[in-house]
Amino acid sequence: MVFGRGTRLFAGAVIVACMVLVGPSAPSGGLFGRSVPVEAVRDIVPNRVMTWNICNPCETGDVDRADRIAAFAPQVIGLQEACMRDVETIRDHLENLHGLVYHVEYGKVLRSWGRCGGAPWRPGGYGQAILSAAPMTDVVNVGYPDGGSEDRGYMAVTTEVDGRSVRVFNTHLAQRRQEEIRADQVGVLAAAVSRHDRAIVVGDFNAVPDAPELAGMWELATETDPRCRPSDTARCEPTTDWQSKFDYVFLRGFTPLRHRVHPTTHSDHHVLYTDLERA
Repeated sequence: MVFGRGTRLFAGAVIVACMVLVGPSAPSGGLFGRSVPVEAVRDIVPNRVMTWNICNPCETGDVDRADRIAAFAPQVIGLQEACMRDVETIRDHLENLHGLVYHVEYGKVLRSWGRCGGAPWRPGGYGQAILSAAPMTDVVNVGYPDGGSEDRGYMAVTTEVDGRSVRVFNTHLAQRRQEEIRADQVGVLAAAVSRHDRAIVVGDFNAVPDAPELAGMWELATETDPRCRPSDTARCEPTTDWQSKFDYVFLRGFTPLRHRVHPTTHSDHHVLYTDLERA
C-alpha cells in the first residue's frame, strides 16, 4: 500500500511527539522498559547517614533496594545481612538508574551458598557493607570471638561526612535470646569506638534500648533519636516489623539534627537515617 505525502508527514510527527513524551531510553545497565523516577534523582545529602538491615534471604529485588536508598540519597550507608553480589548490583543500580555514585567496602563474616548463591565450591560472601560517596580508607573487618548462632562481626572505615573525617562502624549483633553473647560483642565494639573522638556507629543490635548489654554503647555515644533513651523506651520509635527498636545510629562527636524511620515492604527492618548538624 502506498501512503500519500501528507500521511507520511503526520506519521513522522506522531513518532517525534512520542519520543519527546517518553524521553530517552533507560540508562545502560537498567531494566528494559523501566523509567527513572524524577523525584529520586538528586544529589547526595552530605550530612546524612543511613542504616538498613536489608533482610537476607528475602524475596526482594536489588532494583527495589536501590530505589529505596536513592529516595534518601545519604552520604554514608550501612547495610546488614548483605550479600556481596547484591551490594555490588545495588551500587550499580544507584549509579545507572539514579546518578548516585558510591564507593563500597565489605565486612564479610561468612560465605553462604544458601543465602548468597554462587558456585557450591565458591559461595557468596555475606555480612555487612558500607557505601560512601567519599573514598574510604583504613578498612578493618573484625569477627566477634563468639558470634552466637551465626558468625557476626563489625567493620570500620575512615571516610567523610559533611566534609569532616570520621570513623564509621557497622555491625550486626547476635540474634535475640543471646544476651550474654551480645554483651561480649558490645565490649569488643565499644573498645574500638572509644579510641576515636569522632565516630558514627550504625547497625542492627538485636536489642531494645534498655537491654543491659547495650550499656557500653550508651556510655560512649548518643543515639540519633533524642527522645529514645534506656530510661524512657516508651518514646522509642520501632525500627522492625515486630514493633521493636533494634536499629541504631550512635554518634560520638556529632550532633543530630533530625532523624527519620521509614517502614518498607522490602525488609522486616525499617530504614533509619539521620541528618547531622552541619559543620
